[in-house]
Amino acid sequence: MRRLTGIVAAALAATFMFVVPVAAADADRRHAIAMHGDPALPPDFQYFPYLNPDAPRGGRLTLALHGTFDSLNPFVVRGVAPDAAPKFVLESLLARSLDEAFSLYPLLAQSVIMPDDRSFITFEINPKARFSDGVPVTAEDVAFSFEMLLTKGKPFHRSNFAQVSAVETLGPRTIRFDLSGSQDRELPLLIGMMPIFAAHATDPERFEETSLNPPVGSGPYVFTEVRPGESLTLRRRTDYWGENLPTRRGLFNFDVVRYEFFRDANTMFEAFKTGAYDLRIEGDPTRWATGYDFPAINAGRIVREEIPISTPRGMNGFVFNTRRELFSDIRVREALSIAFDFEWANRNLFFDLLARTSSYFAGSELASVGVEAGEEELRLLAPFPDAVRADILAGEWRPAVSDGSGRDRALARRAISLLDDAGWTLAGGALRSKATGEPFSFELLVVSRQQERLALNFAQTLRRIGVEARVRLVDDVQFWRRLASFDFDMIQWTWPVSASPGNEQRNRWSSLAAEREGSLNYSGAREPAIDALIDALLAATDREDFVSAARALDRVLLSGFYVVPLYHQPALWIAHDAGLRRPERVPMMGLPPELWWRESS
Repeated sequence: MRRLTGIVAAALAATFMFVVPVAAADADRRHAIAMHGDPALPPDFQYFPYLNPDAPRGGRLTLALHGTFDSLNPFVVRGVAPDAAPKFVLESLLARSLDEAFSLYPLLAQSVIMPDDRSFITFEINPKARFSDGVPVTAEDVAFSFEMLLTKGKPFHRSNFAQVSAVETLGPRTIRFDLSGSQDRELPLLIGMMPIFAAHATDPERFEETSLNPPVGSGPYVFTEVRPGESLTLRRRTDYWGENLPTRRGLFNFDVVRYEFFRDANTMFEAFKTGAYDLRIEGDPTRWATGYDFPAINAGRIVREEIPISTPRGMNGFVFNTRRELFSDIRVREALSIAFDFEWANRNLFFDLLARTSSYFAGSELASVGVEAGEEELRLLAPFPDAVRADILAGEWRPAVSDGSGRDRALARRAISLLDDAGWTLAGGALRSKATGEPFSFELLVVSRQQERLALNFAQTLRRIGVEARVRLVDDVQFWRRLASFDFDMIQWTWPVSASPGNEQRNRWSSLAAEREGSLNYSGAREPAIDALIDALLAATDREDFVSAARALDRVLLSGFYVVPLYHQPALWIAHDAGLRRPERVPMMGLPPELWWRESS
């Protein structure tokens, strides 16, 4: 039976000492852990090699976010919260290297004990670790954080942490997680990345409520001002305990970090042009092509850069909610996918700056497109003979390519033929059910003007095959509320992906997640092959088997036509204040704001 520890249970468990045999502890003690293979950096590394360890401290960084917020806790289902707390205030037991697929190094935990079979993991907390109020970080705080996320966190944490068999505090600064019975080799790394809350300063009864009360964390910053829906201000701690840790050197260089919130994307860009915030990641190709000719650019006060992308691109697409009867037939979904005219949209809306997405792991070795299924993939797929189409198994499938006219008749005929097979007929310019005579009509929910423009273009294309797509623009609050309860027909969504996809795939594609409100399985996918392949992904002990499992999963997802694949940027588009500096070498995972610094005056 699983033993879970709350505040009281953790204190009681601390009196029970679980003794790890000395020889085993010495053999299994690690300075860092990796998903596959060994971590790249040795025990005596001084800083992450992509950072500038001598970056000057000081100054202010102002960031901007589109939308609003009503909470500071992004780990629960309720509310809309920015990333400020997990990025700057809260810390985890281990810190991730941004230049490795998935490797973790010491942070709150100074070392770990984990056997090769990953049947348990024990964390030894750094005795110097302190929360911002001066209270030491203890095993009780780790146990408390685990229980809060397991019982009240988002579905992602609940499903992952439910695999833990038992949690035991072995002393004031030592905690052991029993993972026996789990075949999930990523689980110890997810526990290592778990945010640690201060048990003495967190109300467990109200943890899952929206709250604007600043959390007490062990991180380098504290909140100094919270203006609901408008702005957040954080100040760097002068007493930060981890200042000289190898995993912190060269990071978090600004004295003040401020977030400004904008309800409208155009207003947000106009504010950037005036210098209202310092760093902008551009996602609109039209704006990137035509919008950056303004005085601050021409005078050199703002710098524009294109940064190579080294990670998989992930999937950006129009998502079918297969819970809706209208989209339950795979032939319908494929037909509407064929109807999307990427070539016309890219040329006329996006200045030919985008690349077509053809995989859930595009731009990486994990993508199956163009690669015939290998022996290990075939073995994984053998129990599910109907899960992958022959052309996708052979690596020959590609998204439909149009003539770019916006009126490709050959593609229209292909789409109408599939719809006819699925029980729909085109009569009088409208597509209708052969059984009921009801028209083919649905709502495409969007949350920004950029999404609306593309959705309207898609709707116009669909009208040519008799499909009525009503585009509805809603505000952030309504959009997120409807997504959480799967109250939509179709949305545009992007699932980003790292070089080491893992448990997040369960939250996106598993059968359990399809039934769980708040999950990211927006498509409602319920496919035994998907569940089995996610398990294989997490059970892989070496990179070769991992790649095979990822490619097999990619093939099953593509065969299900859960989305209309859209596009991705060929590079990261960044514009920033000329006084900001960044590392010369861009790590695999890009350039988050904590890597930057301001030029000394």
